[in-house]
Amino acid sequence: MSALRFDDWDLPSAAPQANATVDAEKQAKTEVDRSILQAAPALAPINAADKRIVNGKADINQLAPFKYPWAWEFFLKANRNHWTPLEIGMAQDVHDYHHKLSAAERHVFENVLAYLTTSDILAMRNIGLAVMEKMSAPELQIYQARQVYEEALHTWTYQHCIESIGLDQQEIYNRYRVVPEIHGKIALANRRLEKVLRSDFDLEDRANLHEFALSYFFFAVIFEGCWFYNGFTPVFALQRRGLMKGAAEQLQYIMRDEVLHCAFGIRVIRELLIEENLTLDPATLRELWDEAEAAETAYAGYILREPVLGYNAELHVAQFRFIANRRARQVGVAEPFPGAENVLPWLDEQANLRKEKNFFETRVTEYQTGGALAWE
Repeated sequence: MSALRFDDWDLPSAAPQANATVDAEKQAKTEVDRSILQAAPALAPINAADKRIVNGKADINQLAPFKYPWAWEFFLKANRNHWTPLEIGMAQDVHDYHHKLSAAERHVFENVLAYLTTSDILAMRNIGLAVMEKMSAPELQIYQARQVYEEALHTWTYQHCIESIGLDQQEIYNRYRVVPEIHGKIALANRRLEKVLRSDFDLEDRANLHEFALSYFFFAVIFEGCWFYNGFTPVFALQRRGLMKGAAEQLQYIMRDEVLHCAFGIRVIRELLIEENLTLDPATLRELWDEAEAAETAYAGYILREPVLGYNAELHVAQFRFIANRRARQVGVAEPFPGAENVLPWLDEQANLRKEKNFFETRVTEYQTGGALAWE
């Protein structure tokens, strides 16, 4: 049997049929293009004044002109605070953890990490699935997209600390499930946020709009503005004694991000209330604060069941109350804990500190970190 050659195939006879098919497809595409143009006439230009925080009728894809230029400024400022956990050395922390920390101090450090690992993942999901999805002005969404990235970055940072020190990852990550005092804070957050996670949550309904505002208040003001801001303090207390300085520096960069997250959320809440002629129910706010304080008190009692030098559970809860009053004033609602004192005046230094740093020659000394925010 002779070998089959390429020119044995009857290709030329198939060419006319192939050309006819191509012509038919081109004709069909032309007809589809005409129908699309007829079905989608040109639209009227967008007026930036028509933008709204939620329930906007403007084009969500049109960034500028800005109606909320401050949101764009938040995005620019966040990018000036760009960093990664690999830029900070952890060698001394490994030695501190294994050779210098007491059992009580290791308990504090491990459980702060255990809480934070879960909290930032929860924060990432809430912003991405509940808040950002419901914002109808793109300048708001763009900052929140950066915020989603930063929550993921923070989770990477905690994981980097856990890996560097050699902690049991499965055990650390499961503590939020098996330790009631840690689980209590996460469960409260899930309960307060879960309803607005639904994509079909209609914000044109006034009751739902109020629920959304309260949920965002809980997230931005309490979860990030109080629990996070206060939550790094036990590790900062170790840093002030020369211990776990690498991990504390990582948390310092995270805290700068969280300061911006909280400030942005407060600005959104204030403008949302004005824009929608909405008032947060005082009784519900009181309930939010009481639940948050109870959860924070139980958490502090667990992580600081034995006080460490210069820090204890009473100081932790007292500072939570002081920060809660500050956040309430910033939103424009009544202080929840009148008379609470600033028992840890050094805490604000952790957020407001400016410094030039050469990250072991990996960054130039002009590297700019996030600027301080005036909270009062």
